[in-house]
Amino acid sequence: MKNDELIIQARDAKDFSYSPYSNFPVGAAVEMDSGKVFTGTNIENASYGLTICAERVAIFNAISQGESRIKRIAVSCPPTEGSANSLMPCGACRQVIAEFSTPATIITVDGVGEFKINDLLPQAFEIQPDQ
Repeated sequence: MKNDELIIQARDAKDFSYSPYSNFPVGAAVEMDSGKVFTGTNIENASYGLTICAERVAIFNAISQGESRIKRIAVSCPPTEGSANSLMPCGACRQVIAEFSTPATIITVDGVGEFKINDLLPQAFEIQPDQ
């Protein structure tokens, strides 16, 4: 799949956002190593701590369907007049991306650019499983 096709799917996923509190719809599309694509959108809750980001919805959707590694992920937010930083994945999403990605995984932020996970989260938390 071409990267621009993945961005289009992320943009389309924004249409399903439930964001009545922030009015900031976000869509994500993740292509797994198998080639399958999964989408997600942000889902807010009046109890803000229960809100979940589009990136995690897309990734958790893929993992719950038996996938394991992210090839590419695209994230799309509404354009803002502020800094590009307001369009970037949050820290929790970066950690989840790191858990299921490889150093070759491409993260595309619509209107900002392409990144590798080590660019966004250079020292991701990890636990070494018992041998």
